[in-house]
Amino acid sequence: MMKLLEMLQDLMQYFTEAFARVFGPSDDEYPAVGVQPFDGEILVNSTEE
Repeated sequence: MMKLLEMLQDLMQYFTEAFARVFGPSDDEYPAVGVQPFDGEILVNSTEE
């Protein structure tokens, strides 16, 4: 009986942690710089050269 209660407690902890991860705040640490302009040269057709 004790093993069953321990397994249920572990299962509840597993689902609680998953729920917190899905619905919690984002942990992405991307810089807030927005869209960057393209600074390179546009290649029109590589066979013309």
